[in-house]
Amino acid sequence: MQRSQRLDKIPPYLFGEIARLRAKVAAEGVDLINLSIGDPDQPTPQPIIDKLCEAANDPQTHRYDESEAGWPEYLEAVAEWYDRRFGVKIDPASEAMLLLGSKDGLAHICWAMIDAGDVSLVPDPGYTVYKVNTLMAGGEVVSMPLLEQNGFIPDLSAISTDAAKAAKLMFLNYPNNPTGGVASLEFYRDVVRFAKEYDIAVVSDIAYCDVTFDGYIAPSLLQVEGAKDVVIEMHSLSKSFNMTGWRIGFAVGNPDLVTALNKLKSNLDSRQFPAIDIAAAYALLNVTNDETMALYTKRRDTLVDGLNELGWKVNKPVASLYVWARVPKSYSSAEFSKLLLTEAGVLVIPGNGYGEHGEGYVRMSLTVADDVNGDRIAEAVKRIASLNIRWD
Repeated sequence: MQRSQRLDKIPPYLFGEIARLRAKVAAEGVDLINLSIGDPDQPTPQPIIDKLCEAANDPQTHRYDESEAGWPEYLEAVAEWYDRRFGVKIDPASEAMLLLGSKDGLAHICWAMIDAGDVSLVPDPGYTVYKVNTLMAGGEVVSMPLLEQNGFIPDLSAISTDAAKAAKLMFLNYPNNPTGGVASLEFYRDVVRFAKEYDIAVVSDIAYCDVTFDGYIAPSLLQVEGAKDVVIEMHSLSKSFNMTGWRIGFAVGNPDLVTALNKLKSNLDSRQFPAIDIAAAYALLNVTNDETMALYTKRRDTLVDGLNELGWKVNKPVASLYVWARVPKSYSSAEFSKLLLTEAGVLVIPGNGYGEHGEGYVRMSLTVADDVNGDRIAEAVKRIASLNIRWD
């Protein structure tokens, strides 16, 4: 039987390929240090688990969630969290909806907004979901290069007038995956002006907004005056609270964009298990994840300091789960990743997997299974050092 032609437009999912490679190496008995996927390795904080157990014992959570856009208690908590965290007022009845993790919303906003020939402005390098789902929906992608010399911020003035006029969506992601770059409110003000000038809906992905270091506080695009006219912002509890497997997130912002996304999703899924919604609401309003963030800081310092002692020139990210590092000039991203895997048993992601402008880099994650206070990170640096690589 012949599958849909739209599937032929997209490459295999990057992390699916990484998982297969990891399994192959593990089957060969290699002691693999996995610095690839940003999946928190620490457990979900116990108070959240306790709240889930309590809610799961309530029979009212055992049936479909038949609410308009998500369990009301959860959306009210989202609105309160936005007010506390960013000073932004959100109407839970018209400006918020539940997502099955932020990936759910990021993918489906394309299907809700993009018609054949419409354009999405997509960061490059960037999370692959933006590009893939634009193509799947029949749209076209115009890349916004994220260059190191620009702080991994797109140059809005470099976007052609034709591309801007054709664009329906612009995707932004700060703190950024994979580069670790961060955005300022000044840049966000420029984005809002640009989007209003060209009638573009801006999709702001802030999944890493609370994975921060050294006192850095990440802003929300919705803090900009008038942003709700053009912005839908998506967040997930996955990274902030070690809840990747729980599949819980939210979208907030422009009511028309929220309504469009909700109309599509109402025909695709039946929302989340309400007990998870209740536990997530509790997490947003009552739980901090300071121990995990302190561990990530230790790992970041161990990795970056160790690599720089070997001759790398790596900046310490102030946010995200990732270290974005240049590879030696004599290697491509893929060649260098293969060298680290086969000769050192260290798995990283080649930067070109995130787009053309990711070539020349690798991404290393701070989420490392079985790491205790940075010991596996230190071992990875030791193994890389044993390769005696020239960095000039």
